[in-house]
Amino acid sequence: MKKKLNLLQSIRAVLWAFLGVRKNSELQNDVASLSFVHIIIAGVLGAIIFMAILLLIVQLVVSN
Repeated sequence: MKKKLNLLQSIRAVLWAFLGVRKNSELQNDVASLSFVHIIIAGVLGAIIFMAILLLIVQLVVSN
């Protein structure tokens, strides 16, 4: 059994997945060692950060 990743490593893996630039071998290693709870936490955080950035961009464009 592979060692589970800690929360920061899981967040990094999920953020790379958001960008879609993971190598297949790294993806397979991550799938074997990621915690389901960490994936959920990282996914929610990533989505919130992504939406905040989009709202900031829209706010900047509309205000000019």
